[in-house]
Amino acid sequence: MNGLMMDLPLLISSIAQHAERFHGNREIVSVTGDNPLHRTSWGEVISRARRLANALQRCGLKQGDRVATMAWNDHRHLEIYYGVSGAGFVCHTVNPRLFAEQIIYIINHAEDRWLFIDAMFVPLLEGISSQLASLEGVVIMTDEAHMPKCSLDNAHCYETLINAQSSDFDWPAIDENAASALCYTSGTTGDPKGVLYSHRSTVLHAYAGVAPDVLNLSARDSVLPVVPLFHVNAWGVPYSAAISGAKLVLPGPKMADGEALYNLMQDEDVSISLGVPTVWLALLQYTEKAGKRLEKLQRTVIGGAAVPRMMIEAFRDRHGVEVRQGWGMTEMSPLGTVNTPKPGMETMTPEQQLDLGVKAGRGIYGCELRIVDDEGHELPWDGKAYGALQVRGAWVCSDYFKLDGGAGAHTVDGWFDTGDVAIIDGEGYVTITDRTKDVIKSGGEWISSIELENVIMGHPAVAEAAVIGVAHPKWSERPLLVVVRAEGEEVTEAELVSYFDGKVASWWVPQDVVFVDELPHTATGKVKKVELRRQFVDFKLSD
Repeated sequence: MNGLMMDLPLLISSIAQHAERFHGNREIVSVTGDNPLHRTSWGEVISRARRLANALQRCGLKQGDRVATMAWNDHRHLEIYYGVSGAGFVCHTVNPRLFAEQIIYIINHAEDRWLFIDAMFVPLLEGISSQLASLEGVVIMTDEAHMPKCSLDNAHCYETLINAQSSDFDWPAIDENAASALCYTSGTTGDPKGVLYSHRSTVLHAYAGVAPDVLNLSARDSVLPVVPLFHVNAWGVPYSAAISGAKLVLPGPKMADGEALYNLMQDEDVSISLGVPTVWLALLQYTEKAGKRLEKLQRTVIGGAAVPRMMIEAFRDRHGVEVRQGWGMTEMSPLGTVNTPKPGMETMTPEQQLDLGVKAGRGIYGCELRIVDDEGHELPWDGKAYGALQVRGAWVCSDYFKLDGGAGAHTVDGWFDTGDVAIIDGEGYVTITDRTKDVIKSGGEWISSIELENVIMGHPAVAEAAVIGVAHPKWSERPLLVVVRAEGEEVTEAELVSYFDGKVASWWVPQDVVFVDELPHTATGKVKKVELRRQFVDFKLSD
């Protein structure tokens, strides 16, 4: 017997309608390339999103077609989020920091028909546009007065495009399981993989985000997401903020500018901000140097890389700001755990609170966790056993776009293998201890050790090489290149570092090289990176 309840689909357009009706006057502030401080509202953003939806329909797009973005955090990007997905198309956010070849692969693999791009990235696109097979047109996210001269075919001005359209648009009734957004993630091997979110998964994830022990968002909050809109949908903030009616403060290209972030936080009464550790290091360094205190900020959510103990301590002791560490993945939308205390933990000493704070956090309802041994047997949550961390839930990917199970990332019983090794204690708090893959996390972004190794092995003076991540005070990790010279060859550290130029993104390039006589190997001939990491655990990187 079924319950007698209405069955309404969970759609991103329903979030838009809610925000417009109940929070239409709530302010949205953003920094853009053509306006240092643009002010709008949820009502105006959704109205302009409907204009955009009309424009896209007139371009001949059909449900499920992909529309890409390559842009910073600002009001236009937010409008695209709702206009594209709400109309039944798929919003594909592209990370402009990737190497050109990766961007080409991602756009072609997604078969994006249109691309919305920040004016700053036009030169990048001009260099690769001839290799983008499916792209029909480009929209530059600015007004006519700031339109750059460019050689792109079928390029349009964003403001001109949407102002020519009506704001009357009926959001279509689509299946809640239809695709809404697409984000690619690259690990250590192979090409980048697409994670295809649904309307249902996105709405449920947004619901989870507003919970008190997660982001704790309300209409009284002012939220500054420093995490990019091109990275896992800014951790769901564009949706959770709309549900709760929170004010949004979007920093545009000023995402790594400590002074700019401080001023936005103070001037716009920001109560919560979200980002990776590198961003917060820049902010803390600015406040220390300027002798200033974060007077408005109440809490910050930090993810993307392990949070240093000193960062939690600095926010707490110098600024009175609560740090909530979170853990997740692109494949998880991304929220998996958030570190908030349980009742009774308020009596902990400051040192005990720090011991707790450096953990990845505890699970969120909607995302199940388990750790397993090499045979797949589930391990106890006793704070001692460690194993492969696996997840499943309503906002966890069931497969990768166009791979049809080929990635081998899921177990027979339906769990997603995260690639992390973890310990879970009796209270449910997760500690990430290692990675089953050898990906390097630097400043919240991932660097492929295998791709770096493949490049350097092309150098004639290199017989064998391995890349490992070593600790760095600013970036959490940076790649260290360990090389065995070819017999009779001489090569310098500088020559090897320069060999990467033009072959990988500049921020991937190892800044240090160590020469060794041989690399440690397993019985099957694979390099033992665990041994290398142990050998160089105390290695001090050069400035």
